[in-house]
Amino acid sequence: MERAILELLDRRGPSATICPSDAARAVYAEDGDGWRDLMEPARRAARRLVEAGEVEITQRGRPVEPTTARGPIRIRRTG
Repeated sequence: MERAILELLDRRGPSATICPSDAARAVYAEDGDGWRDLMEPARRAARRLVEAGEVEITQRGRPVEPTTARGPIRIRRTG
């Protein structure tokens, strides 16, 4: 999942963001909406990438603390 997040971000501009659902859809190999079951794993992967210093999690364009963020989030590269 971490690889999917980083690959999706690499395909976009340096300040672009993705939704965890983008990563969940990229990893889910079947038709249908089974990717929804991968939403929490995608959010956890994003949190691990925050800990590694690779990305930051944002809400309304501002970085937020990953452990306390509630509701829709976006993921972007740090720096």
